[in-house]
Amino acid sequence: MDSLDEGGGAVTPTLFGRLQTRVVLLSVLGLTWSIVIGPAVAAIADASYRDAVGAGVRAVVVALVVGLGWELVYHGLQQIRWEKDWPTLFGLLTGLNEGLVVFLLLDASVLGDPVPLDAFLLHFSTLWILVWAVANGPLVIIAPRWRYRGGRFV
Repeated sequence: MDSLDEGGGAVTPTLFGRLQTRVVLLSVLGLTWSIVIGPAVAAIADASYRDAVGAGVRAVVVALVVGLGWELVYHGLQQIRWEKDWPTLFGLLTGLNEGLVVFLLLDASVLGDPVPLDAFLLHFSTLWILVWAVANGPLVIIAPRWRYRGGRFV
């Protein structure tokens, strides 16, 4: 059961809301950030801008797909907690385990050329902080009903 505010909307993100939020934020911010940070990643990886952006987009797609699985794990763990949600800091710290899995998948060369660790760390860590910050700040202002719909956009 979700937490309800006085108006009847869920203020604690539901599983479906977290899945939607992840897809929207990683799709919009992830792709945009890959383009913006591309020159810095290219310089670190000693690669072309095109290759750097391509690797960034690949990392975002892998993070999105793997992250949907992580959300199921997080949901199960949250059911143990009384408030059925994480403290905000946990949302930021989950980037550590998610980043490790994404890097290992990218580094395994199964999904294309391996990505240099320093370039990956620059891209992934800054993107994770950006997504976390937007989800915990501006998103509430930009999409005020998002919060009261349990994190759902549709």
